Amino acid sequence: MSESTTGEAAAGAVGERFRELYGAEPQGVWAAPGRVNLIGEHTDYNDGFVMPFALPHTAVAAVSRRDDGILRLHSAEVAAPVVELTVDSLTPGADKNWTAYPAGVVWALREAGHAVTGADIHLASTVPAGAGLSSSAALEVVVALALNDLYALDLRGWQLARLCQRAENVYVGAPVGIMDQTASACCGSGHALFLDTRDLSQRQIPFDLAAEGMRLLVVDTRVKHSHSEGEYGKRRAGCEKGAALLGVDALRDLPYADLDAALERLGDGEDEVRRLVRHVVTEDERVERVVALLEAGDTRAIGPVLVAGHASLRDDFRVSCPELDLVVDTAVASGALGARMTGGGFGGSAIVLAEETDVPAITKAVEDAFTTAGFKTPRVFEAVPSAGARRVA
Repeated sequence: MSESTTGEAAAGAVGERFRELYGAEPQGVWAAPGRVNLIGEHTDYNDGFVMPFALPHTAVAAVSRRDDGILRLHSAEVAAPVVELTVDSLTPGADKNWTAYPAGVVWALREAGHAVTGADIHLASTVPAGAGLSSSAALEVVVALALNDLYALDLRGWQLARLCQRAENVYVGAPVGIMDQTASACCGSGHALFLDTRDLSQRQIPFDLAAEGMRLLVVDTRVKHSHSEGEYGKRRAGCEKGAALLGVDALRDLPYADLDAALERLGDGEDEVRRLVRHVVTEDERVERVVALLEAGDTRAIGPVLVAGHASLRDDFRVSCPELDLVVDTAVASGALGARMTGGGFGGSAIVLAEETDVPAITKAVEDAFTTAGFKTPRVFEAVPSAGARRVA
């Protein structure tokens, strides 16, 4: 089924539910995707490089604007009635529920000077929650795009991403970087997005695996993670400490060629900071290497780079878990071209790059390994680079 067909079907279902909830037609329906990050993990909040692509899985929102200061929110994924808020009362940190994500976007738009006076919103999502595939960013971006259109704000995708990041950082309280929101807002079908998170410059890199006889699998370990819990914040603070100790604005400013000398300058007792610095600097170099390989048409050669990225996340950044390691080790041992965890870590998903003909054997090997280890059965599906946020009805 094509992206356009999928979007039309989702728009119809979400629009119908909106009419049941609010007794009127929505003024439009919008969709924003989750994302897979091909390479470049924990580099975005270090002003570094990332390379995500959009999934066909989306958050879909039917929305109408209101002019009375009322914000009404409903989600198909939450067994609860419509939540009614007032835009004047939106306060960072006060909402600990799912509604903080769409309400935070309204707050961020208003804080930025945009006269958003309310909305009726019904949301549905096919982005797996807690799988490291940016379900929260998809939720934020779809609301931001809808309000951008309905209020004629004329904001571009990267600007909406910035506002959504602020909503999650300040309103929700999760210290995420800019990658997830930018991927959801700006990715293109059949491409990966090479993004410089410092200046938000972007380049669309062709990434059509099917045309080359390959597939990229996502293996959702079903181990849930939460970025707003302390481990993510600890690593971000450690990276900032490393930059300060090394006299740079951000770890992105430390040249790869100077890494060994820089690590030696870190004093005794800074082993943890040393590991964090090493991961970020080498990961930025891996992103640039993958871009060069893809642009040279040598797609299969990115496999070992993915594996090296996983080792760095496991050993230096220490954000992997037994389930993620099992996916990577089993896939590579079963003939995969490459594999690594994707997303913030502590659970979530891994990606596997494989020849099309090897996909059934690799999938079975991973599922059998999980059964043997006594883990939950993983969810395995193909990741097809898809369109970014758009209006669908």
